[in-house]
Amino acid sequence: MPNIQKRLPGRLPKVGIRPIIDGRRKGIRESLEEQTMRMAKSTADLITKKLRHSNGLPVECVISDTAIGGVAEAARCADKFVQEGVGVSISVTPCWCYGTETIDMDPLIPKAIWGFNGTERPGAVYLSAALAGHDQAGLPAFGIYGKDVQDQDDNSIPEDVEQKLLQFTKAGLAAATIKGKSYLSIGSVSMGIAGSQISPSFFSDYLGMRTEYVDMTEIIRRIEEEIYDKEEYQKALSWVKENCKEGEGRNRKDLKRSRSQKDAEWEMVVKMTLIARDLMVGNKRLAELGFSEEAEGHNALVAGFQGQRQWTDYLPNGDFMETILNTSFDWNGIREAFIFATENDSLNGVSMLFNHLLTDRAQIFSDIRTYWSPEAVKRVTGKELTGLAKDGILHLINSGATTLDATGQQKEEGKSTMKPFWEITEEEEKKCLENTKWSPANLEYFRGGGYSSTFYTQGVMPVTMVRINLVKGLGPVLQIAEGYTVDLSPEIHHILDERTDPTWPTTWFAPPHYR
Repeated sequence: MPNIQKRLPGRLPKVGIRPIIDGRRKGIRESLEEQTMRMAKSTADLITKKLRHSNGLPVECVISDTAIGGVAEAARCADKFVQEGVGVSISVTPCWCYGTETIDMDPLIPKAIWGFNGTERPGAVYLSAALAGHDQAGLPAFGIYGKDVQDQDDNSIPEDVEQKLLQFTKAGLAAATIKGKSYLSIGSVSMGIAGSQISPSFFSDYLGMRTEYVDMTEIIRRIEEEIYDKEEYQKALSWVKENCKEGEGRNRKDLKRSRSQKDAEWEMVVKMTLIARDLMVGNKRLAELGFSEEAEGHNALVAGFQGQRQWTDYLPNGDFMETILNTSFDWNGIREAFIFATENDSLNGVSMLFNHLLTDRAQIFSDIRTYWSPEAVKRVTGKELTGLAKDGILHLINSGATTLDATGQQKEEGKSTMKPFWEITEEEEKKCLENTKWSPANLEYFRGGGYSSTFYTQGVMPVTMVRINLVKGLGPVLQIAEGYTVDLSPEIHHILDERTDPTWPTTWFAPPHYR
């Protein structure tokens, strides 16, 4: 069974539902009470049935004790939301209400308003008026309105409104989940990569997150002083020996390692994985072993490991550690993927975090290595690209730290996919492992050795690629590209793959109408 649990301290954010009503008594309000509360309850039912947190736990909703017709009831609702730990607010109404008297004034909670589209009562008028009030007060809110008119007694939520409610709620929960958590920087800047120059102001000002730092020597200290769970280490090492097939090494003969050296590297990378996880989220077992401080962790929702070059010039690289943490399973079974950035690229880490919280799925960390035009492929291979790939492909490749979910071995209706971890079967976990080899690290890149995951993403899957950059004078900029993974013929794949490093995980990506 998948391991569903909360890893970090604090309550999971709840969704607060605010039924808004016309406050005029002696007829108007009374005629609207039932319909208004029905909207609130149907919204809560939709969210609890359709959404989960990324850790697999159900999303809880809190409904105001009464409909909100004025500022006093709005204040009582706000107090209840604070007590209940509400992190996302949705106001619903079928009618005109008093705009600025009823809106949610909490500046830190993401807000939406659903105005019922019906001719009997002007829910749309309130929606526009309340949104204008939000804008005037500097409190952003999302407006939700169905495209089709509904009858007053229609209790259903139209498909377009349902989609907007769910999308807003999932995004709002992501923002609320991130708040107060940490990015853990293990090491410093890797090879001049701008993204691994951690920006505390970006994390605090835009995301409400802390930045935590430890030197990479902390991993060495914990290995040497045996600050890890030795029983779990033996379990992990046995799992690795049984499930992680060693791939072909492509190092020069004068650089090849002995079997004893390779075994020592395996032992090292398994310990690194345990320790990096403990640094992120803590481990109660360490307190039982006498390491109470280390047991706490750094409350890190996302982390990164510098690696190159101060570490990798003489110690095994982080590829195994990063792959397994980013994967939806390990020696403890199927569980939520951690978000762990290669080369401490915090901006890629945050991009992965966004996608993970929005989709509940593991995330691929890859470089966009090359664009292959149809003409270039024909010149090199003598073959023509067809189907989704006919306009050209991007070669996504990583040094060896891509999530094993990306093998394409998880299936939905027979098609490759990447699933939320609670939907992954043990058979799919097994196939992901069977379709991965762990090649000895390229010792010209990684003098300290290590093991790189080696696989080819199989199947056609829709992909959304995201990258955040910090632009001076502007701030964070989000790049988004959509397309599909594609299967290439073995002849084309082999020839193109040989031009990079075939011991690293490869994904072929076809953006629609790429130019």
